[in-house]
Amino acid sequence: MNLPNYITVSRIAAIPLIVWILTTSRFSARQLTLRVLLAAGLFILAAITDGLDGYLARRRGQITTMGMLLDPLADKLMIAAMYIALVSLIPSIVSVWVVIVIVGREFLISGLRSIAASEGFTIEASELGKLKMVVQIVSVVAAILALRWDEWVFFGRFVIGVRLIAVMAIWFMVAVSVISAVDYFWGFWKKIDKRVERRRRRPFILSRRKKRPQAVPAAPDATPATPTSAEGGLTPATPAPRH
Repeated sequence: MNLPNYITVSRIAAIPLIVWILTTSRFSARQLTLRVLLAAGLFILAAITDGLDGYLARRRGQITTMGMLLDPLADKLMIAAMYIALVSLIPSIVSVWVVIVIVGREFLISGLRSIAASEGFTIEASELGKLKMVVQIVSVVAAILALRWDEWVFFGRFVIGVRLIAVMAIWFMVAVSVISAVDYFWGFWKKIDKRVERRRRRPFILSRRKKRPQAVPAAPDATPATPTSAEGGLTPATPAPRH
């Protein structure tokens, strides 16, 4: 365990605390204000640690297998837990189908990353994926604040529609999530398709065993070769002289 991993673990530990703050029993308006501000502040702090642990791991050279496993897991747990809690607290802004789209998208990308890792390559976070994460943080914070306020009025003139911002952020987040999921899937499909083509084009050669040279058996009644004449014919053998 190193410092980046401790920061990641603290982000995971903050998830049940934020959910508990939001889902406690009924309380007064003053207590509601404090709880909403506290939950929004803790969530923003947890979102900041999402970039901090990765930066420290790269800066200090402490990129570990545990960190690579815990970091995306903490992000998905944090987002899924917050949307599931908000769908029960403020369903007029965070509806059930929004949660299904978000959680289903996270499962899809996790599955693609697992298959890619088994095939020997990785799926890096795209620009759309990073934008999706920022929009998710804004939408969650706006939905938490909408539990207490519909709008903020400053100096009697400037009005900030908290509820309107939350609704717009949720819709924008859903659109970016779907588009980024399609982008991830398209990049994954092209990578897998190229690998399949390479495997198909790879020649299949059967191994051939080298034949050993066979010895030619000698003739049983082989007669020694007789010298030839100048004309190329055989010279008859000269009989031995008789005494």
